[in-house]
Amino acid sequence: QVQLVESGGGLVQAGGSLRLSCAASGSIFSINSMGWYRRAPGKERELVARITTGGSTSYADSVKGRFTISRDNAKNTVYLQMNSLKPEDTAVYYCNANLASPTGRGYVYWGQGTQVTVSS
Repeated sequence: QVQLVESGGGLVQAGGSLRLSCAASGSIFSINSMGWYRRAPGKERELVARITTGGSTSYADSVKGRFTISRDNAKNTVYLQMNSLKPEDTAVYYCNANLASPTGRGYVYWGQGTQVTVSS
């Protein structure tokens, strides 16, 4: 089994910054990619940012230039640095990991979610 433990959410004023962390532990053979999703009240879950083992990144248009995703492969940890936060960034942020078994089978795991609230 694999666990994803998130930390770093909280309440911040508009224009402020937060840094989210997500550490994966357990029976990990290989991690293909890790990322962050968010779900705002009344909205669908959306991809915020993703990073592959090789370091390739992708971002939602709404966060480009403000958020930065990074990864420590040795620690199986992914980070999301969020700057210039806006009230519309308020959401529950979920860590996501796409893992592969020794046979190549893929597995997807999710963290429990961490609340980010941006006040105006």
